[in-house]
Amino acid sequence: MSDLTKKTADAPAPDPAAPAAPAVDPRLLVRERGFAGYLDEFARRLRGGELGSLPVVVGLIVIAVVFQLKNSSFLSADSLANIGVYTSGLGIMAVGIVFVLLLGEIDLSVGSVAGVGAAVWAVLSVTHGVSDWLAVLLAVVAGAAIGTLHGFFFAKVGVPAFVVTLAGFLGWSGLQIWLMGKEGSINTPSGSVVENLTGYYFEDKAAAYGLALVAVLAYAGSLLWEARRRRAAALPSRPASEIALRTGVVAVLAFAVAYVLNEPAGARGLPLALVLFLAVLVLADFVVRRTSYGRQIFAVGGNAEAARRAGINVNRIRITVFAVSGMLAAFGGLFIASLSGGATKNLGAGNTLMNVIAAAVIGGTSLFGGRGKIWSALLGMLVIQSIQQGLNLLGMASEIQYMITGAVLLAAVVIDSLSRRTQKTAGRT
Repeated sequence: MSDLTKKTADAPAPDPAAPAAPAVDPRLLVRERGFAGYLDEFARRLRGGELGSLPVVVGLIVIAVVFQLKNSSFLSADSLANIGVYTSGLGIMAVGIVFVLLLGEIDLSVGSVAGVGAAVWAVLSVTHGVSDWLAVLLAVVAGAAIGTLHGFFFAKVGVPAFVVTLAGFLGWSGLQIWLMGKEGSINTPSGSVVENLTGYYFEDKAAAYGLALVAVLAYAGSLLWEARRRRAAALPSRPASEIALRTGVVAVLAFAVAYVLNEPAGARGLPLALVLFLAVLVLADFVVRRTSYGRQIFAVGGNAEAARRAGINVNRIRITVFAVSGMLAAFGGLFIASLSGGATKNLGAGNTLMNVIAAAVIGGTSLFGGRGKIWSALLGMLVIQSIQQGLNLLGMASEIQYMITGAVLLAAVVIDSLSRRTQKTAGRT
């Protein structure tokens, strides 16, 4: 008998009563390994096609560097304030589109719904003397009702979302023109709620610095709360060094923006529009990532039939998602009315729809459903508006802006498609 055979024979037999050692996925131990683990995980994600927001973040850095080198005013206080204000209305509409894209569907009516929302507010507030706040509320409710109607035809009747919202795009445009009457435009009253949406700035420096501080503390608090929750569940959590690094990066970015908005000569301060946009983003992100409703949206977008068999009310999810899209479209329409000086029969037309959808897709939300983040709306709109702001500073024609935006959108979709193909090859869908 060989030595190996003797050792095997002499080894004690395993105790059948002893509990089996749990199988641990090595990827769950990444956080315990610290930064070395995250580097390995980052490399694994790149190989597997899980790019996340990396392409758009790199793109934003490149855009900022190129335009700042071409024109030193690109990162000035006025330029950043303009980017923030012009991003807000369309960005809020893009948040609604992110909800719809997570289902793997599309909403082509957001431009005309934005126009209807602005028309409802203008007719009620200016023409009929209804309280400004009440008119704003009714405009947003009208958008939610329109979205609910779209969702009903899609979920209950079975009409494809593309057809339903295309019909809505045409029909609500007609309603918008009818509401605006013969004149076709209603100017925004001075000092009204809608005018202040994009016209009001917090001139007190404490506002911008205070918002930056709140954002940093909230972000750090969320990381600490998540780490504590994972430790309580005996799961690997982020080490303190990583939490400190992440918080430090966010703090540098937040206070740098606050400084630029406040300190240079002629700076107007913190725009109210940017504050409202960030509030919508935070609330929507909480709903999508921290509630069962948000998890159900991802489930339906990933596989509707599997979600149905798991007990999820698929029709309810679809209807409510389109209601959210309509509500945010109407709210965004009020920002557009504020920027343009009033409601018109053409508000929401032109490239509004394309910019909103492009923002969600460029920001990283998949067109194929089940994958994306609410913050995609912010990242995508920053890309689009930064390009437009930079080209405006360079005196480029609008047609050049359209071509560049179209190229960026195509690149985003190509990256998404290649990413999904790579994930399938690697065995991850």
